[in-house]
Amino acid sequence: MSKATNRITAIKSHISQSAPTATESDTNDSAKMSTDYKFQGWLGLDKDSANGKMVWQGYEPKPFEETDVDIKITHCGICGSDIHTLRSGWGATDYPVCVGHEIVGHAVKVGSQVKGIKVGDRVGVGAQSGACVNQKGDCDMCAHGLEQHCPKMVGTYNSKWADGGKSYGGYADYWRGQSDLVIPIPEGMSSESAAPMLCGGITAFSPLTQHNAGPDTKVGIIGIGGLGHYGILGAKALGCKKIVAISRTSAKKDDAMKMGATDFLATDEDPKWAKSARGSLDLIVSTVSSPKMPLQKYLSLLGFNGTFVQVGAPEDAIPGFNAFGLISKRVKITGSMIGSPHEIKDMLQLFQDKGINSWNNNVPMKDANQAIVDMDAGKARYRYVLVNEKHANEASKL
Repeated sequence: MSKATNRITAIKSHISQSAPTATESDTNDSAKMSTDYKFQGWLGLDKDSANGKMVWQGYEPKPFEETDVDIKITHCGICGSDIHTLRSGWGATDYPVCVGHEIVGHAVKVGSQVKGIKVGDRVGVGAQSGACVNQKGDCDMCAHGLEQHCPKMVGTYNSKWADGGKSYGGYADYWRGQSDLVIPIPEGMSSESAAPMLCGGITAFSPLTQHNAGPDTKVGIIGIGGLGHYGILGAKALGCKKIVAISRTSAKKDDAMKMGATDFLATDEDPKWAKSARGSLDLIVSTVSSPKMPLQKYLSLLGFNGTFVQVGAPEDAIPGFNAFGLISKRVKITGSMIGSPHEIKDMLQLFQDKGINSWNNNVPMKDANQAIVDMDAGKARYRYVLVNEKHANEASKL
């Protein structure tokens, strides 16, 4: 038996030994099993919480259903969405809110109707915690594997379940939600690397596969931050022949080249960048969230039939553009939002197979307030991951 198999067996044994004892009649009805853990985490109570003023307290999760899973959280990435939500930047937030939708941990409670997940499995959850999964046969999105666009989509936080209860995220000890959106983490991939891939990673990677990026594709990635670094890593994993990292300055050039970029454009340092690179790209993924981005110049970088995909979400409107920039070369502007469960699984496996890891900074969960302030200040290189040290240490000893 391999060391990895021994480790998984030990984790399952530890969890089963520490969990409350169920009678034989209750074995297949986990909703009736008592639990000895509490749901508590960092809650934002108002807009000021984005300034490092979240408070640690308990909350009431959704009622457990037989299609649900409870996860004992070891790691949770910090996403830009967390900051926007804490300060109500994308609209009014339903406070109190527990943000965090890049969650990894171990399943500690699994409903009797759940398939493919067992107590003790290492699993994760991204920005989506619920969907109708076409149960009534009337959802084209779920039927076609596009669960992230389901009209009944439930976000991992600041959203509502069907019964009206609030969803709570991963800056916490435990998470509860629909098993269909729970993702197995590949053996051999570290939890700290996997966590930020569950939102940040798939947000930048999905547009590449949607538009068939591969060995013949010339790709541009705008913004070398948390999302952008995944765009470069993803394009490298897909074998794209040209990967151009686009940033305002050359401060991150060395990092971008190490990630896999073949070229670099520093738009504030080279006044002729748009002219020199005109028509040189097939696909651009824009990860920036600035309403001041030079969109017209970005579009000029595309060749005939080129595609511009916006994944960054500014709190204000994006700039206007001249229609002739589209008409003359049949250029397309589109967007993309996270990814489906099967897309996330495929991405994780590809990254594992290619030996690609997140570039991240680990921070103790207890220091979450300082971490979100540093994240908002642009200090991440390139994702922050909160480590629930007690849970992570317990797992590491097994």
